[in-house]
Amino acid sequence: MPAAVDRQARGAAVEAAARALLLQHGLQDIAANARYRRGELDLVMRDGANVVFIEVRYRGDARFGGGAASVDARKRRKLVQAAQLFLLAHPPYANAPCRFDVVEADGDPAAPRLNWLRDAFRADDV
Repeated sequence: MPAAVDRQARGAAVEAAARALLLQHGLQDIAANARYRRGELDLVMRDGANVVFIEVRYRGDARFGGGAASVDARKRRKLVQAAQLFLLAHPPYANAPCRFDVVEADGDPAAPRLNWLRDAFRADDV
């Protein structure tokens, strides 16, 4: 299997596991893999009145830091810009409070260990 296909399959499996965890905690789907010129939003969900933009990060090797450590300032800026474009394209959500979460994943991609970091960063911090 080519590396790109394997990576896509792993990413899809980890995102599906993260989505299932968040649904179990009462979040509701809005969108997945929303692509914009400035970046991609892995998951967009509602948590009560909040619109939550979720970045899912898988790490096969923890020696280089967890998934949250890989969401550096550049990545945070891209996520905030993509979220702004999402809100422009979806007016019903434009005035809702927003939050940025990260779901870290490691281990077997088919059954990953997940760590949900609510409010991992704020738009005004980037």
